[in-house]
Parts: sequence; C-alpha cells; structure tokens
Amino acid sequence: MNKPKSLRAQLLSKLTMPLLVVVILDAAASYYVATHFTNQAYDRWLLDSAKSLVQEVKAYQDHVTFELPPIAVEVFRWDDMDETFYKVESQKTGFMAGDDSLPSPAISNLNKDLPFFFDGEIDEQPVRVVSVLTVPKTSTEQVIVSVAETVNKRRSMMNELLTAVILPQILLVLITGYHIWTGVNRGLSPLNDLARKIARRSAKEFDPIADAGVPLEVRSLTNTINALLQRLGSTLITQQRFIENAAHQLRTPLAGLKIQAERALSADNPESMRLALMHIKNSTNRLAHLNTQLLVLARSESISHSAPELRLIDLTRLVRECCMDWVPRALDRKIELGFEAPDTTVQINGDDVLLRELLGNLLDNAISYGKAGGHISVSILSAPHAKLIVEDDGPGIPVSEHDKIFERFYRVAGSPGDGCGLGLAIVKEIADLHAAQIKIGSGVAEQGTRIEFNFTKP
Repeated sequence: MNKPKSLRAQLLSKLTMPLLVVVILDAAASYYVATHFTNQAYDRWLLDSAKSLVQEVKAYQDHVTFELPPIAVEVFRWDDMDETFYKVESQKTGFMAGDDSLPSPAISNLNKDLPFFFDGEIDEQPVRVVSVLTVPKTSTEQVIVSVAETVNKRRSMMNELLTAVILPQILLVLITGYHIWTGVNRGLSPLNDLARKIARRSAKEFDPIADAGVPLEVRSLTNTINALLQRLGSTLITQQRFIENAAHQLRTPLAGLKIQAERALSADNPESMRLALMHIKNSTNRLAHLNTQLLVLARSESISHSAPELRLIDLTRLVRECCMDWVPRALDRKIELGFEAPDTTVQINGDDVLLRELLGNLLDNAISYGKAGGHISVSILSAPHAKLIVEDDGPGIPVSEHDKIFERFYRVAGSPGDGCGLGLAIVKEIADLHAAQIKIGSGVAEQGTRIEFNFTKP
C-alpha cells in the first residue's frame, strides 16, 4: 500500500526545488564570471610584464640579444604571494634567458605582437603563461618572450569574489526558505482548522460548516463538504422515516397474525378455525409481499449509491417474458393483458432483475386496482429512443396526486385493497437508476392511467 503523501511536503518540494535550481545555476554563473574577470585582470598584468621584457630584446648586426640587469630581474620576480617566471628563446638559437623549465607554446599558435595565453605547470605548480612573438628591428629572427606566474593571487581573488556573491545568496535562500515554510503553514492552516471543526462534530450533526473568512480555494472544499453533509442529513432523515414507516407497516399484519392465531387456538369448531387460518394466510401473504418490496427497495438503493453495473439487455424479450408471467393473474380478474413491440430488437443498458421488478409492480397495481373485464396494454417503442409504456383503463390517478404517488408508503386516499404504498416508490427508484424519465397521464379515452418510461440510448 502506498503511503499517503504530505501536502505540506509536496508544496515545499515544488516551491524549493525551482529555487535551488536557480541558486545552483546562479552559483555556476558566478563562478564563471569570477574566473573570467580574475583571469582578465591578472592576464593584463601578465601581458604588461611580457611587453616590458619584449622591449629588452634587441638586434645588433643581425645578432639578437637580451639583457636584463640583475636588479631588474629581482624587481621583476618579486611578489609576496606568487612566483614569477620568464623565458626568452630565439627560433634560431633556442633558449636565451630566464627559466628554461617554463613550457613553450607551439610556434603555430603565435602571431606577431598578438599574445597567446595558456595554462601550464612548473615544478608541479600550476601557472598561467602568456607568450608574445616579436621580431626585433633590423632583424628577421623571431623571438618568443614568455612570462608566467603561479595562480595564488588569482585563486585568492576568485574566492573573495565568490564569497562576496555566494554568501548573500545563501542568506537569501535561508530567508526565502523561511518565508516559504511559514507561508505554506499559513496557507494550510485553514485546512487544519476545518479538520478540527469536523473532528469536533457529533455523528448526528449535519449543519453547514461556516465559511466566513475562509480562503477561496478552501471555500470550494467547504462547499463540497456542506453539500455532502446536506445529502447525508437528507439520507438519514429518509432512512429514519423509512424505518418508522416500515415498522408501522409491519406492525399491522403482525398484529393481525397474533389476533387470528389466538382466535384459531380458542376456536371450538373446524369452521371457525378454518376462517382464522385463512386470515392468517392472508396476513402472511401481505407480510411476505411487504418484505419482498422492502428488500427490492434496499437493493436498488444500494446499487444507486455505488456505480451501477448496467449491461446491454434486450428490452423486448424481457418485457414479453414478464407479461407472460402475469397473464394468469390478469385472467383471474378477467382482465385482458396486451403486449406490442416493434419487429426489431430494442436494447438498453440496464439491470435485468430490477427492470422485471419495475414492470411487475406496475402490472400488479394495474391488475389489483383495475376493473374486472378491463384492459391493460404494455408497449415498447424504439424511435427516437427506447420507451416502455404501461396503460390501463382503471379508475386512474388524480392529477393532484401525480407528485405524491412515488413517495414511500404513500397511498391515494380511498384506494381499495391492502397495498403498502411501496410499489411506485420502487418503480421510481429503479427508473432513476436507469436514467429513465417518467411521464404520467391518462389512458385511452381519458380513462385509467398511462405511465411512460423514456430510456436513453445504450
């Protein structure tokens, strides 16, 4: 299992990583700049020294000489931090004066009066060297004058420059890091406050969370939580009402069972006992029907709260089979049950069991409350999208009751029979699960009831 990632750590990482990259790039640029200007400054001095030695190269009668008094050599070499070296060599005669161990450049790298800088070593010490190619007047002989010095001053100056640049950068990083840390903590404080508020709430407290003074980004979270609390509150109220109504509906047949059982026990003749047992059977049937509908309603609710697993089904075949199952019940009441469907297959995304329950509840109501010798029509349309229509010629439902009949345990006043008021509530729950729109109207010749379900395309 992956460990949960800290939002604070992610924010700090995303904020500090670019800063560190910028600091590293800036440090590299500072190092380059410091090295460049340090070398430029000391290379200029080194070139001036080489030019001063070039002036001492002279020609007499086609003979090149180089003379530098000892005191001048001492002054030339004097330095409190670095060692200075020089070398004068002729293309013809070779070494003329200075330090023979000083490395010489390739003659191909030299141009007259143009300096050539390079790095080398003397006695395993790194040195910076400049070489100048010169041709004395009245002579054609080429002379190379090289001057070198160790790099102690350069390093010292470069370190001073880098220190002067990097120390403020380090201080800037520390100050910026502190402000990033405190800023992230301040930015997350509303979330921590929100977590504490929710933690202090009881399991039955569904009042909205106050969002006064809450930042805009956190307010979207509080709005979402408030919407969730509202839905949870509504669900809890609905569940509580459902439990109370279910308990009330169960109490009636259970009380009837108890009374009829006591009557059967106290009966003196078989006829009285038989009558009491018939009442017990009817109460048991009613209780079993109520229990079945409660289970179907609970199953449809559990599916609707999760991602429903609907699959492609043949609506025509399903409805035809369901109607055939209800034909015997309709014939018992001398009701004609008809079915119409197009020749082509009509398919929708749905749950086979729940759709059978939906149509079964509609047919049960139509048969139970329809008039004897009446007519019930079940039809399927395929264009422009799938439709299921159940139509009867019974007493019908008043228009004023259309918005109420889908409520749980609600029954139209004056309705015959002993229904529990769950059938149409189950129908509505299953229709919503299938994203089907319900339309209620009057049947043929403005009599009875017409219920239409419009399904979206699969």
